[in-house]
Parts: sequence; structure tokens; C-alpha cells
Amino acid sequence: MDHSVDVQRRRLLAAGAGSAFAALAGSPGLASAAEAALITRPIPHSGERIPIVGIGTAVIFDFENDAEKFAQRREVIRNLVAGGGKLIDTAPAYGHAEDRLGDLVADLGNRDKLFIATKYRYSEDRAGANASLKRSLQRLKTDRIDLMQAWNVGDANFDFGILREWKQQGLCRYVGMTTSRLKDYDAVAKVLGREKPDFFQVNYSLGDREAESVLLPLAHDVGAAVLTALPFGRNSLFRKSKGQPLPAFAADLGVKSWAQFFLKFNLSHPSITAVIPGTDKPEYMLDNLAAGRGPMPDAAMRRRMIEFWDTLG
Repeated sequence: MDHSVDVQRRRLLAAGAGSAFAALAGSPGLASAAEAALITRPIPHSGERIPIVGIGTAVIFDFENDAEKFAQRREVIRNLVAGGGKLIDTAPAYGHAEDRLGDLVADLGNRDKLFIATKYRYSEDRAGANASLKRSLQRLKTDRIDLMQAWNVGDANFDFGILREWKQQGLCRYVGMTTSRLKDYDAVAKVLGREKPDFFQVNYSLGDREAESVLLPLAHDVGAAVLTALPFGRNSLFRKSKGQPLPAFAADLGVKSWAQFFLKFNLSHPSITAVIPGTDKPEYMLDNLAAGRGPMPDAAMRRRMIEFWDTLG
């Protein structure tokens, strides 16, 4: 994370959302912090409900032999669960992230309270795909993945054959696909419409609304639960808002930080099931979770948020 952005967010939290961190850390405010339940939404293909704020593990969970980071990420996961969340997204392509997540979950002993999603490279042949799944299970120290996703699909002819075999075998509960490249959107739309997966993951933020035109409505139509990645645009949204006060109307949504502003916008899209921001500090986890409580922007408020955002330099 950009250091100046990190400092800015720390100051904002100290002024507001930091009180939630103190509550969950053990102060007498714990009960009041937990009063507003984290919103859940149904997975369309099953009806199972999932909390709408989770975490992603790219970059920030990719480390080795770092006791300080281990302790910090441990508290991130602890706060996720204590705050009503459960969704964690990872991938073999994220360096050591699967290994660290497996270590952290084993240390906390809370696997049964988590919904873990991982991925495999969609271009792998059958042997490579099976080997990838086996390694993921070993790294994550589990016998079943909650969600297995084909990563960054770019072939319009991709099929879910092996994913559905894994699901039938009980190796994963749900199957899905991801995309993070605009150039692949046309191919992804063809696969999405044909395969109708349980889940679909795509980049989406106030500053990157490309998925709104085709992919998000299509996912809704085929009954795919939608996870959105990079809701802060790799921190570009924090850089753009640096030094800017929140708009006065943010108070109508109970928003106390830019992170909550960005996440509330993301989560208010009618096609989106949950968001998975990268989160490296325990207090950031609590700040993010706050966006999953209380009122969400309606269509008029979403337009107002976009108009305001587009006026910022």
C-alpha cells in the first residue's frame, strides 16, 4: 500500500471507525459494535446466505518467515469472523498466500466458520488442474474448498467439465470463474451465458465501472453470485480522494470513511453478492465490515455518488 495513503486512512479511522476496533478488541463497547448485523445475501443456485464483506489475499498474504505480518494477518481474520464475516478469497498465483492462509486458519482453529475460495489456471490440462487442486487442499490444510474458480478465463470455449466433476466428488461446494482483464470480457460473457456458474468474480469499483454494461447484468440473469475484486482500484481511489472531505450526503448512509464510501457503492449494485477488498491491518478489516451494515445507496444515491466522484480531480 502507498505509505501516504496508508497514513491518511489511519487518521480517518482514528477519527471514527477506530472505535469499532476498540470494541471488538475487548472494551465494554463490544455489544454495541455487534448490534448491527453484517448483511448477508443468498447464493442464487443454493439459497445459502453469505456475508457481503470478505477479504482478498493477493500481495498482502504473500510472505514468509515474518512473525509481525503473521500476527497482524491473524488479527485481520479474527476480526473478520468476530464481525460476522467469513469469505476469504485466495489463489495459487498469489505466491505464498494459500500457505499463509492455511497456517493462519489452523492457528485460529476456525475453518468451520470460514467460506474459502481459491482458483486454478483455466488453461491447465486435466492432469495439471487436478495437481493444482491437490496442492491447494494441502496448502489450505482442508479436505474441501468452498468455492473453486477458474482463474482469469480468456477462452470463449472454456467449459466447466472438470470443475463440475470436483463438485460431484465433494472436493468443492461451488464452482465459478474470474476475470480481471477488459480484453477478455467478450469471451467471458460467452462462457458466463453458456455455463451459468455458481459464482462469478470480476473487478469493480467506483473508478472502474466497465463490468456494469454486460457482465454484471448477465451474471444476475444466469443466477451467478457475484464477487467483486479491487474495490479500491489498487488504492487508486484512495489516491484520488486524498485530502478530500467526504461529501455531506455520505452521512445519510452512516459512512465514516472513504473505504466505507467506496464499498457501499460497490455493494449497492443489484447484481453484486459480496466484495473482497485486500486488507492488511485489523482496524481496516473492521472499517470495511462497517460498510456491510446499515442502509445501502438506492439508484438515485448511486448516481449522486458517481457524479460527485467524477468531479474530483
